[in-house]
Parts: sequence; structure tokens; C-alpha cells
Amino acid sequence: MIDATWWKSGIIYQIYPRSFQDSNNDGVGDLNGIRQRLSYLTWLGVDAIWISPIYPSPMADCGYDISDYCGIDPVFGTLSDFDELLREAHQRGLKVILDFVPNHTSDQHPWFIESRSSGNNRKRDWYIWRDGKPDGQPPNNWISQFGGPAWTFDSHTGQYYLHSFLSQQPDLNWRNPEVVDAMLKVLRFWLSRGVDGFRVDVLWLLIKDADFRDNPPNPNYRPNQPAIDRYLSLYNSDQPEIHELVAKMRSVLDAYSDRVLIGEIYLPFSTLVAYYGENLEGAQLPFNFALIHAAWNANEIAGLISDYEKALPRGGWPTWVLGNHDQSRIAARVGTQQARNAAMLLLTLRGTPTMYYGDEIGLGRVPIPQNLVQDLWEKNEPGLGVGRDPWRSPFQWDATYAGGFTMGTPWLPVDPNYRQQNAAALKSDPHSLLCLYRRLIELRRQHRALVLGDARVLPVENDVLSYERFFEGEKIVVTINLGQEEAKVKIPEVNGATALLSTFMDREGPMTEALLRAGEGIIFQVS
Repeated sequence: MIDATWWKSGIIYQIYPRSFQDSNNDGVGDLNGIRQRLSYLTWLGVDAIWISPIYPSPMADCGYDISDYCGIDPVFGTLSDFDELLREAHQRGLKVILDFVPNHTSDQHPWFIESRSSGNNRKRDWYIWRDGKPDGQPPNNWISQFGGPAWTFDSHTGQYYLHSFLSQQPDLNWRNPEVVDAMLKVLRFWLSRGVDGFRVDVLWLLIKDADFRDNPPNPNYRPNQPAIDRYLSLYNSDQPEIHELVAKMRSVLDAYSDRVLIGEIYLPFSTLVAYYGENLEGAQLPFNFALIHAAWNANEIAGLISDYEKALPRGGWPTWVLGNHDQSRIAARVGTQQARNAAMLLLTLRGTPTMYYGDEIGLGRVPIPQNLVQDLWEKNEPGLGVGRDPWRSPFQWDATYAGGFTMGTPWLPVDPNYRQQNAAALKSDPHSLLCLYRRLIELRRQHRALVLGDARVLPVENDVLSYERFFEGEKIVVTINLGQEEAKVKIPEVNGATALLSTFMDREGPMTEALLRAGEGIIFQVS
């Protein structure tokens, strides 16, 4: 048994509930569908599931526009369904993490309906309302993450309201203590039901500049980029006051036993690490997205691993991510063969790995015809490739209709390759990517050095990324050939060492010479 807190030793698996399993054949995944697939998750070996939003919502942004923080949208089921899922997951040893979306609500939330009813309503200050400029233009030049101004004029009260995303997602005013109290009550509601933690959506955006100053122009902006890149987000993100709020959230979780706070934060390492808190009283796991944006070569990745480790505060626990519901899938970014190396990298680096559903079966970019696009960001800025639907397609369970996801019409198209590329077929192939993921997870459980061990990046040669993991006398060396040619590993101690696993899954045991084939990774036990 690994002697570590579960969120340090475990593997988190993100489920996009609309696309995991449909239990009632309406074409949309649901809570009972997740419950039906818990045996798959335990077979795979993950330790926790993070479920993207399941709350009541008009679904302008697929559930990230919430109209009730303490309920379940009927498309996903009921509170009773959630309680049953939670109970069964816990019975199987799986933790359950929910998405917490505190930056904004739906414009259909009762709070916002009340706030916009009049300029002097008692909830007016729960949201961010401002007068326009003298010429009637928006209060400042802030841009919505989904394109266009971040301000919408409300003719009823004659002011603009702020929305960092869609106009249907008005931003809450986290400078208002009543808002803070109300949102902390939401955390307590779910914690009291037994939820094991939260992933906090866009945590770094919660607090805005008190003076609402214009953002400066981005000197590197190009016309083919999304509108949000036109300005540097200096005054509408990562404000100093955010850390006090993160500490308040953490204090709520600390009042319960063994819970975790994860933050979605797209920032450089130098500022990301501040979200651990001055005395580690912030988020236990501020997400590190560096691998999503990294160039796929050994020098680049070796450098970011070293930089991240150096930036971490003393006692801060690392976390690594290859993808999520907002980002292109790893197989689409690096190709089928290197996706195997990516799996080895994710599951052997020091820190908590988060997997994204479907990566383990090699899902890539699923083509979405224009008439079936669901993502409003894509509709707002067509032609820029910002749409996220291709990374949210239904999971492919077997070779039956719609990959076994539904008997109805799936809400997004299933990849046409589902008859060959599905979990059932890959489970029966001992050399498949899915079986590689499972074997890598088994190795983590068998070797404490891969969970608790320190890490040291070794010199890069011939596009081979190498690093050591060591703990209480055990040393493991991971070597990953990110190049297109075979490469000899020039690490003396791996010659004659025991190969525990190759990404090709066709050799293990003592190796007199460490020669990596193109695109191959090998894990060696050297002591």
C-alpha cells in the first residue's frame, strides 16, 4: 500500500459526462451511465473521477452556465442518481471530484434575474455592473474569452454587465462578501454529501481590477488569432486579492476529512505556483498545463520539467495534464505512436497525473460537420479552429451502433473509426494503447519510486528524454525516444538493467544494451 494522501498517490480521470455513457438513449451521457461504467474505471486502475458540470443549466456553454449550484440537471439525472453514483464509486475505492464554477452563473440563475431587475436591487452588487463611457461604449476594452466585448448592455437598467465568457454567463462579484459566503455554502453542500474535492473552473479569473482599467495591447497579436489574444489580460485576471479567496475555499475543505482543491490556472510557472498559497494554504493541486502547449521534443520537455520542479514551493506537490475538454487531444497533437510515449511520460513524472477520458483508447480529432457544431465559441469566431467539439466526442465502448455510447442519436458525432478503435477491442489486444495505460498504472502501484520518489532530469541526447525516480534505495530510469530514428541510451547504469516496460509492450527483463527504437519509451529498474 502506498503511504501517501490519495490525491498525491492517485490518478485522476476526467469524465465529460455528456460523452461518457448514455443510459436512457436520449443521446446525452448521464450519471447512471457513469455508474454503469465504474467497473471499467476500476479495471483501468484510476483512483478518482473528476466529473465536468452536471448542475441545472440552459446549456449555452454545455453546463458551464449554471442556474442552480445545488442540483442536478435533468439531462444528467437526479440528486438521488448522484448519491447512488457517489455511493457505488466509494464502494469501489474511487474518489469523486466535482467541477466548481465560481466565476460566473447563467443569466437564468435566480441571483442574476434579481440583480438585473433594478439598479437598487439587494443583489445588484452580486454581479459586476458598470456605466458605459460617455459615448455609450463599454466601460473598458476587455474581451470575452469567446470573442467580442466582455460587456453587454442591459437596456432595462441602463448599465453594462461583465461576462468573461458568453453573454449568457455573467460574472459574479467576488469582492462582495455575500457572494463569497453564498459560494462557500455551495462547497459545503456537496462536501456534506460526501464529495471528495473540487476542480475550480478558471480560478485565476475570479477577481478583477478594482478600477477596471483597460488592458494593454498585445504586441504579438496576429489577425488569425482569437480575439481574446488582442490584449494582454493584465487587469481582468490573476489579481493579488485572488489568493485570499483561494485560502477561504481551502479552509472550507480542510474542515472535512481528506478533501482536495484543484485549480484551473493557465499561467506561467512563476505565477502559477503562487496558487499553492504562501504557506501551502491554497490549492493543493494548481493544474500545470505545460505539456499541452509544449513542442514535442526532448529538449523542450526536459526544460519544462526542470523549470517546473525549480519553481515549486517547498512542500508543493506537482501535477501533470496531457489534455482536457478545452484542449486538443494528445493523439491529435503528437500522433498515434508518440501518444504511447505521452502515456508513459504522464504516468511516470513526479506528481499527480490527470487523464482525460478517451485518451487511453487513442481518440484524436473527431470531425464535426458545420451543421452539428454545438460549441458557441466556434459559432462566435468561425474559421479560427477554436471549437472544442472535436475533443468532446462520445467514448467508444465497442463495435455496436454509436460505439456503445447510446442507442439514440449522439449529441456529437462518434468517430467513424469506432468499429476498430473501441475499448472492447483494445482490451483484447495485449499490445494496445489501452493495455499500455493499464500496465503503466499497475507499475505505479508496484514501485513506490514512481509515486513518492524524487525526480532528476538527465542530459538529453538524440531527442531521448530521460529522468530518474528514486525512493528509499529504489531507482528507476525512464527513457523516452521522442525522435524518428532509433537511439542508443548513453546512461551507463541502464546497460544490464531490467526493463520493466516498453511502450511497444514487446520486451522486458535484463537488457545488455539500451537501444530505443524510433518512438519507443522504456522504463528501467536499475537498483
